[in-house]
Amino acid sequence: MFNTEDEEFYKEFALRITHLRRSNGVSARDMSLSLGFNPSYINAIENNRAMPRMETFFEICNYLSVTPKEFFDIDAEEPSEQKLLFEKIKKLDKKQRELVGEFIGYIADIK
Repeated sequence: MFNTEDEEFYKEFALRITHLRRSNGVSARDMSLSLGFNPSYINAIENNRAMPRMETFFEICNYLSVTPKEFFDIDAEEPSEQKLLFEKIKKLDKKQRELVGEFIGYIADIK
């Protein structure tokens, strides 16, 4: 269905939807139905048989609680969780942020 030059992009796109959907603990069927599509719609996207329209892509992001930017940030394993942590960190004062940074560095062995 897709051109070879786009194949890698579509493959990564499909893998990202699958990963985020599973992280949210929802089946492809339930997600499809929740978004108002036929039961196999998300499965078709995940298996490179379909691509969502832009409007539908935004609905998918909303459903998965990620922004489009977070969707394409494949290094972010759990963007919703990261967003929540960043919101909490923003509320800390400077000293508290430094302590959190030291703690994270210690447990993640980051220099």
